[in-house]
Amino acid sequence: MSRNPSEPVTRAWIGLMRARETVLGAIERDLKAAGCPPLAWYDVLLELVRAPRGRLRPFEIEKATLLAQYNLSRLLDRLEREGLVTREPCDDDGRGQWAVITDKGRAVQARTWKVYAKSIQKHVGDRLDDKAAATLADLLGRLTTPA
Repeated sequence: MSRNPSEPVTRAWIGLMRARETVLGAIERDLKAAGCPPLAWYDVLLELVRAPRGRLRPFEIEKATLLAQYNLSRLLDRLEREGLVTREPCDDDGRGQWAVITDKGRAVQARTWKVYAKSIQKHVGDRLDDKAAATLADLLGRLTTPA
């Protein structure tokens, strides 16, 4: 049985959406001002850096980053054109490919993290002490756990 959200739940939802847009926009602006790529690029490069042998199948990247398949395909094309990733055939699947991070991709990810980390601190850490940040992380974790 469905019911309307309470006033506090609606306020929480609006606050969550506004905070997301405000903080993400600020971080994207900081990255751009520093000459770094957008967050979506960073997210893909980070997943590849973390992956065994620096490579993942596109569906693995899609799952880890929550990027839609059509967006990811275009993004991988751009990353490849910039020399940040290469694509290699997958031996187990004749139609499949691996996205493989290059040395240049690793360098861009590391350089971007320096700017991104400072920006996270500026827009989140400077506004929340560790206790408040832990509480927020716990609350948000409840929203990402399947109902």
